[in-house]
Amino acid sequence: MSEPARLTRDLTEPTPIPEAGIARAVELMRSGRLFRYGEMGADQLDVSLLEREFAAFLGRRFCVAVNSGGGALFLALKVLGVQPGDPVLVNGFTLAPVPGAILHAAARPVIVEIGPDYVIDPEDLRRKAASSGARVLLLSHMRGHLADMDAVMAAAAECGLQVVEDCAHSLCARWKGRTIGTFGAAAAFSAQTYKHLNAGEGGFLVLDDEDMAAKAILHSGSYMLHGQHLSSPGPAALEAVAEDIPNFSLRMSALAAAMLRPQLAELPARAARWNAIHDRIAAGLRRSQHLKVPERGGPQDFSATSVQFSVLGLPPERVETFLSLAKARGVPVKWFGAGSQVGFTSAPRHWRYAGDQGALSRTHDVLAGLCDIRTPLSLTDDECDLIAAIVRESIETVARDGATPTSGAKPRQPA
Repeated sequence: MSEPARLTRDLTEPTPIPEAGIARAVELMRSGRLFRYGEMGADQLDVSLLEREFAAFLGRRFCVAVNSGGGALFLALKVLGVQPGDPVLVNGFTLAPVPGAILHAAARPVIVEIGPDYVIDPEDLRRKAASSGARVLLLSHMRGHLADMDAVMAAAAECGLQVVEDCAHSLCARWKGRTIGTFGAAAAFSAQTYKHLNAGEGGFLVLDDEDMAAKAILHSGSYMLHGQHLSSPGPAALEAVAEDIPNFSLRMSALAAAMLRPQLAELPARAARWNAIHDRIAAGLRRSQHLKVPERGGPQDFSATSVQFSVLGLPPERVETFLSLAKARGVPVKWFGAGSQVGFTSAPRHWRYAGDQGALSRTHDVLAGLCDIRTPLSLTDDECDLIAAIVRESIETVARDGATPTSGAKPRQPA
């Protein structure tokens, strides 16, 4: 009997940096001028040019490039006036840097329930806004899953909420034709490896308000060299608050910007190919009665760099076995229902630093079966089909055989 087919690709393989970015990065390294500001004048414009180009790409007035997506979220909360101890609403399906940014601002996360489609529940948003007195919603478009933005923004307006969008996984996405990242007062993007743009680490804050943009530039660490910013509200707005705003040293380096600028032109083609990969794998997963993949059509143009699905009707120990079977055939699957944090994956029950959040029963129920597969941009159609087949066959084996946990597997702890 032949061995079952195995995926031999590394699903953590990123897309190479464009040659133009490599050439500019090498030029900068040979010069040693890696800091974004030039003390003798504006002779190092890589970051400033990227900020202007990124703002134009999104259709927002201002962009401030920083050292991480989490740093951009923190900066957004600061320029919106979030104070120590303030409650900040955040949906329950997100990654640890998001509640981390709230704690970084010395604020208090208030977690809002999600539904079976993985996105924020507008009715629980209303309840939590009323019970907490929060005035800011940090809306995470986690893994590119878009909530009904009409319903969310209506609830935010009704509750008097300012919205910060976490767009780490949603670059190029749209809701009814409107670009994600333009709904809130501010939006944060990431350039960490495995995102749509890759500098290893990096982030962008985009916004339209002149006063907030001035504060963001100063907070980011411009010293008194903010005149070198090309995406800026101008010297008058900056000088008006220059002595009131502390320097948090969040700057993006010239080296990161040099790698990123050529990638902007490739974004539409990248996003289209990533969505094609998502749709092909998702179609294969939907052939199993034991898996559910949320529909992502309707008024949204989503932008996916990975595939999510839910395991149906299996206890934690059988999910562990399913994960082991898929991994043995070359497909590592992340699981948000694991008893402890693994790699990049965590869930609200792991965030003890966020304080007591109450039951969050619907969020825990959804995350208990939620799985995630990274999808490098270079996957072929045949590899997409093989990934889906391995996942299908692994889950169907466990469901059919009633397999027991593999040795050393840890069952999920109760929420």
